[in-house]
Amino acid sequence: MNRHLRLAAAALGISVLLRLAWVLLLPNGMNFVDLHVYVDGSANFGSGHLYQYTDSSKTPDFALPFTYPPFAALVFYPLHFLPFSVVAIAWLLLTVVALFAVVWISLEFIVGKDAMREQHWRTMAVAWTALSLWLEPVRSTLDYGQVNVFLVLIALLAVRSTKWWLSGALVGAAAGVKLIPAVTGFYFAARQRWLTVVWSAVVFAGTIGLTYLISPDETHEYFFELLGDASRVGPVGSATNQSLRGTLSRFVGHDVVSGPVWLVAVLITAVLAILAWRSLAADDRMGTLLIVQLFGLMVSPISWSHHWIWLIPVMMWLLYGPLREAAGARILAGFWLFVTLIGVPWVLGFFQSSIWTISRPGILSWLGAVDVIGVLVFYVWVIRSGRFRTGNGADRSPEREPHPAR
Repeated sequence: MNRHLRLAAAALGISVLLRLAWVLLLPNGMNFVDLHVYVDGSANFGSGHLYQYTDSSKTPDFALPFTYPPFAALVFYPLHFLPFSVVAIAWLLLTVVALFAVVWISLEFIVGKDAMREQHWRTMAVAWTALSLWLEPVRSTLDYGQVNVFLVLIALLAVRSTKWWLSGALVGAAAGVKLIPAVTGFYFAARQRWLTVVWSAVVFAGTIGLTYLISPDETHEYFFELLGDASRVGPVGSATNQSLRGTLSRFVGHDVVSGPVWLVAVLITAVLAILAWRSLAADDRMGTLLIVQLFGLMVSPISWSHHWIWLIPVMMWLLYGPLREAAGARILAGFWLFVTLIGVPWVLGFFQSSIWTISRPGILSWLGAVDVIGVLVFYVWVIRSGRFRTGNGADRSPEREPHPAR
C-alpha cells in the first residue's frame, strides 16, 4: 500500500469514526428521523393503518408520515423486530459501504474496469468516498437514516449488469420501494435495451400485485388516493426542495403544482436532456445515466437536497470523463463541490421563518435555485462540449440488448 492510499484510507477511517462518535456521543446523534419512519411505520403494514401513521417526536412542526409504496413497508418490516440502536448503527455502516460501491462503480464506468486495477484509481475511490461523507447530500442522508445511497447503488448495479432480467429486476424493485428510481428505465430506453425496460415494468407491477395480495386496502389507498399528493411528503416550497416545482414555487410565491408554468419548465428541461444525451458518445454509459437521473431529480415534485447523491458521480465524470478537457469542466465540478460541501439549500433552511412559507426574498429564491440552475447549465455545457468534441455530433449507434440466454 503506497503513501497516498494509506492517507486516503486513514481519511476514510477517521471520517467514519467521527460519524460514529457523532451518533453515539451527542444528545441528538441518534435522531435518524427518516429511519424511524421506515422502521416504526412499516410495523403497521397489513394493519390497515400504514398511511395513518405519523411520527412527530423529532419534527414537531411536521408529523412525518410513511410516504413510500406499500412494497417499501414490506421490505422494511423485519427491521422493527430489532433494537433501533442496532438498526441505526448497521444502517450507517452499510450506507458507507454502499457509498464506496457507488464511487467505485462510477469510476469503473468512467475510466474502465482495467484502470480500476491500478493503485491510483483504487486510491481515488477511497479518497472520493472519504470526501463524499462530508458533502451535504451524504451528511443529511446519514443524519436522517435515508435510503438514497442504496437506491443510487441499485441503479448503478442495474446499468453495470449485462443481464436484461437482472437489470430490469433491480430497477423494478427499486421503483417498488421508492417511485423515482423508475426514471432509470429511460436510460435503458435511450440505450434501446427494450427487454430490460419491459421487464422492469413487469417487476414493478409485481411489487404492487404482491402487496395487494397481502394488504389490498393499503395498496389501493396509496396508488389511488395518496399518489401525487406532494404536500403529504413535505413542504413543497421549503428551500431544501431542489426540484423544478420547489424552485418555481419559491419564485412565484405559491405552489405551481403541475400547472402550465411547471409543464413548460419540464418541457424545456426534457429538450435539453435529450440534446445533451444526443451529444454524448454512444459508449458513455455514465454520461447518459447522469443526464437521466438529473432529469428525474428535476421533475420529481419533491427532491430534497439529500436526494442529490448523483452529484458525486457528476463531479467525477466532469473531472475524469470523456469531456474532462472541455472548457468549463473543472469550473462546473468546482461549482458542485462548493454547493454540496457548504450545503447551500441546507443553510438556506435556517433563513426561512417556516418550512411551510413559500414566498422568499429574491436573493434567497435565487440561492435556493442552485441545483436547478446547475443542472440546466450542465445540460447546455454537455450539448456544446459534446458536439464540439465530435464535430457533427456523437455516434448514436444503439447498445444491443444482451441475448436472453445470458
